[in-house]
Amino acid sequence: MPPNPPKSSVLLHRINGSGTTQAVPTDNSIMGFQKRSPLTCSTPLPDSVARYHIHPVAPNQCCSAVVQQISSPVSTVWSVVRRFDKPQAYKHFVKSCHVIVGDGDVGTLREVHVISGLPAARSTERLEILDDERHVLSFSMVGGDHRLANYRSVTTLHPTPADNGTTVVESYVVDVPPGNTKEDTCVFVDTIVRCNLQSLGQTAENLDRRSNKPSS
Repeated sequence: MPPNPPKSSVLLHRINGSGTTQAVPTDNSIMGFQKRSPLTCSTPLPDSVARYHIHPVAPNQCCSAVVQQISSPVSTVWSVVRRFDKPQAYKHFVKSCHVIVGDGDVGTLREVHVISGLPAARSTERLEILDDERHVLSFSMVGGDHRLANYRSVTTLHPTPADNGTTVVESYVVDVPPGNTKEDTCVFVDTIVRCNLQSLGQTAENLDRRSNKPSS
């Protein structure tokens, strides 16, 4: 490990039973589901936002979250995250994306094509939440050629105490594919989410450097 770890360090929080973070039931089981929060986060989250990270989790599903610190203000990071039509701006596993239904509002459908080498080819995704005031974005996978059935992701942005950086929280729930364990599934998805959020940090920080560069 390098003596000075990068500022964009990632904290992993998992509820698959092998980590230190425990599932927190918030309701009695309903139709075989439990609502669980994947977060035990040292960053205080407003109740109005934390509730988005409480997912109904079925017995054949797993739920997890990744937290990323970014040295850019929320306004810069959100300008990248909210572009549902352009995930390839920071998601390096995405080769291309085009909107097939909608104009960027909730309910918009996009078709994403991923790079070769992943166990997937394309994904059809629906925008579930886009809250510019609270900085919340959520999408679900509703079709495509991939193994992440019933995948739903929620991303929220929060200013750091000094208001000069951003804490990004991304949680998800997904079916465990046949032949895999919850541990396998969380490790696979966590790795993708972690890479995406690290890339988001680099993208936002590059935007800041360009915007703050003095004109010649």
